[in-house]
Amino acid sequence: MKIGVLGAGGWGSALANLLAGNGHEVTVWSIDEREVAMLKEFHEQRDRLPGVILNNSIEYTTDASKSVIGQDMVVCAVPSPFVRSTAKSVAEYVSAGQLIVNVSKGIEESTLKALVEVIEEEIPQANVAVLSGPSHAEEVGRGIPTTVVAGARGIEIAKTIQNTFMNDYFRVYTSTDVTGIELGGSVKNVIALAAGISDGLGLGDNTKAALMTRGMAEIMRLGLAMGADVKTLSGLSGMGDLIVTCTSKHSRNRNAGYLIGQGKTYEEAMAEVKMVVEGVYSAKATLALAKEHGVDMPIVEAVNNVLFNGMTAKEALTELLNRDRKSEL
Repeated sequence: MKIGVLGAGGWGSALANLLAGNGHEVTVWSIDEREVAMLKEFHEQRDRLPGVILNNSIEYTTDASKSVIGQDMVVCAVPSPFVRSTAKSVAEYVSAGQLIVNVSKGIEESTLKALVEVIEEEIPQANVAVLSGPSHAEEVGRGIPTTVVAGARGIEIAKTIQNTFMNDYFRVYTSTDVTGIELGGSVKNVIALAAGISDGLGLGDNTKAALMTRGMAEIMRLGLAMGADVKTLSGLSGMGDLIVTCTSKHSRNRNAGYLIGQGKTYEEAMAEVKMVVEGVYSAKATLALAKEHGVDMPIVEAVNNVLFNGMTAKEALTELLNRDRKSEL
């Protein structure tokens, strides 16, 4: 297949490398001329994926039309805050029925829309799908066994994505629950911030396990209220992604949370992590969705209070622990 990748960061580069290794003809776009020059010269994303030498067959461009026109599939791998602007900028190049696979994770704060919906709104002529799951670029780039889920409103499109990406180290399942996949992949980033904050405070495994488990309960409550399938939320794009994002050394959300737990602001934490921290951008939107659907999400609310309302991490923890007594079920 001919495949265009929008976004040449760590995830876009790792997936481009995987797809080229599967025998596909891959063209990667970046808005950053310096980034494209680096990739052309060294075949390595030295800023985001150091040590991974990329397939020599991959083409790089600053002309977005070359990653869209005539491509059998377009992979959208730009950070969530830039998905709408990127979709708007390439919409004129997209043909009717062309397949776009979103691999970014987030909820748009201004509209409370999942990213597939954002792309569909800007490019209504496209078939838009999602690929998500516990999959750090640093590990996929090195061929470490990984399992994800491809979601589309039609199962045949999901199977096309499965067949395109799957190989002996990257296993892909299929689903038609696009809402559940996108929601799980977005809200887990907010919970991962909480897990990182816990680590930054010097707390223990008990605390992190509690945050992850009760955080999963919050994700499920919101997902069910929005029509997601509980099996999706307990699967790869829900529980699986939550586990890896809360515990991994590669997790930008967990690492940013750690710095916040040590007393830094979210702006200082993001500057130190040097990457887009998706959970910061999804936190307000997740809380707004919870209120819209009448769902109780105390951990998400606590993260918002720490990020945006001047509450210290210790104060937020105390408030969570002293909530009214409840049954687990």
